[in-house]
Amino acid sequence: MADRGFQQVQQALADHLRDPDRFPPPADIEPRRLAIYRRLFYNNVLNLLGKGFPVLQAVVGPEQWGRLVRDFYREHDSHTPYFPQFGEEFVRYLAEERTPREEDWPFMAELAHFERVKKALLNAADSEPSLRTKRALDSLSGVPSLVPQARLLAYEFPVHRIGEDFKPDQPGEAPTYLLAYRAGPKRVRFAVLNALGARLLWRIQEEPATGDEQVRRTLDDFGLEQDEALRRQGERLLQRLRKLGALVVSAPEAVTVAH
Repeated sequence: MADRGFQQVQQALADHLRDPDRFPPPADIEPRRLAIYRRLFYNNVLNLLGKGFPVLQAVVGPEQWGRLVRDFYREHDSHTPYFPQFGEEFVRYLAEERTPREEDWPFMAELAHFERVKKALLNAADSEPSLRTKRALDSLSGVPSLVPQARLLAYEFPVHRIGEDFKPDQPGEAPTYLLAYRAGPKRVRFAVLNALGARLLWRIQEEPATGDEQVRRTLDDFGLEQDEALRRQGERLLQRLRKLGALVVSAPEAVTVAH
């Protein structure tokens, strides 16, 4: 019974710290101490999310950012006790749970996701040495694959361009396709893709096959003729991404190739 009473006090305190306007504090806790707890917990979340989403914070401005963090702190039921994972919880809240406010920018969820991907790539482990030492292979006759530190992304808004001077209130005329990849230990870069390039890389992710076969299937997906010019466009994309370190090519006999 004593444990149950302590748990009830804990829950009452947690509810009050998250939403002091709605939930009264537990009895017999000094108001000054409560005020310290409220500031401490809120400021920890505010500072943590600010480091993880600097572009979003700058775009919305300090006042709206503070309200956004307060809403997240009050409304979201986090599934992790670890502060470093709060970024994923924040992205989930914006994409799946938040009821839009009049002041909200429509791109906030996508921009937060993009920033979270960049953070994850910076913290990703290095590729296995074998990926870096493959013998020279032609991008079409070999089997291309993305390195672990690369992510194929698709958004309604051009998230890579959003900043204090560019805040679109409508999605782009076409989806924005990006390949984000780590370029060195402390930098993430991205390649902007057209629909054909994005489909080609999606196929490379989903079903291993030679580069030539992947290009052929991609052109079939769009109902395009299998002409040499389009084939060379696909090859140039693979070569460029390989040169940037976002893609590697393996020998067909070393990979289970889809048929």
